[in-house]
Amino acid sequence: MLSILVGCRTGSDFQDPRGPRYAAGTIVPCRAQAGDTLRTVTFNIAFSREIDRALEVLSSDPGVHCADIILLQEMDAPGTAKIASALGMQYVYYPALFHRGKKKEFGNAVLARWPVVEDAKIQLPHGSRFAGTHRTATAATLRIRNAVVRVYSTHLGTLADIGPAHRRSQLRTILADAERYRLVIIGGDMNSGVVGEVAAEAGYAWPTRSGPKTTSFGTWDHVYVKGFRIPGAGATGTVRDARGSSDHLPVWVMATLETHRQCTDPRCASR
Repeated sequence: MLSILVGCRTGSDFQDPRGPRYAAGTIVPCRAQAGDTLRTVTFNIAFSREIDRALEVLSSDPGVHCADIILLQEMDAPGTAKIASALGMQYVYYPALFHRGKKKEFGNAVLARWPVVEDAKIQLPHGSRFAGTHRTATAATLRIRNAVVRVYSTHLGTLADIGPAHRRSQLRTILADAERYRLVIIGGDMNSGVVGEVAAEAGYAWPTRSGPKTTSFGTWDHVYVKGFRIPGAGATGTVRDARGSSDHLPVWVMATLETHRQCTDPRCASR
């Protein structure tokens, strides 16, 4: 029976925490960066199938155009590189697994209009009950003027993969890594509209909590921030037309650095 189940698995994990790893890109200014307010976008581009259509959205929709940080899920390496090059951003991408059916790797990427000074793959607990594969988060530490910001792009387990308790455990794993940092942005496809309660309990702001549906199933794409002030009305939004690029809608958040808490330590550990 075990051999049958293993044979039916749709993918295999990349278990080495060091890779595969892809990182490159050249930063090209897109607009005058206003004060200490950052625009972060999260977008699950389903299986990286419609990269050109996704680029149309990311380069033209006023809510996501000229974003400082873009968090992408279900990405492959060529798609990540193409988007970063077209938008003038640095990127780091760690695939989580190789999908046998699609015959390519998929994972999470962080694109930034600020220098990436450190990055890592965070391996999440609780494999899929059917596929046996595990989820990950891609972490990047950004130098933004005199501040250091830790950013995570993640894709938590689906409702078929794991139960709610395990999904909360996956998010707690990311929060545990983020404890060392004063300024944190976590975003991605959470496959849940309520798992963000875990981040809120840990002191994070949850600006996307009451947003509209981002998939036909619910409001599953979210951003959580620590050490930032949400400017108020109009600080978050959902792109209403993904132009056929995905079954998810991009979500964006504006967040202002709490400048009195900035830290110049590259790891910006809490003290």
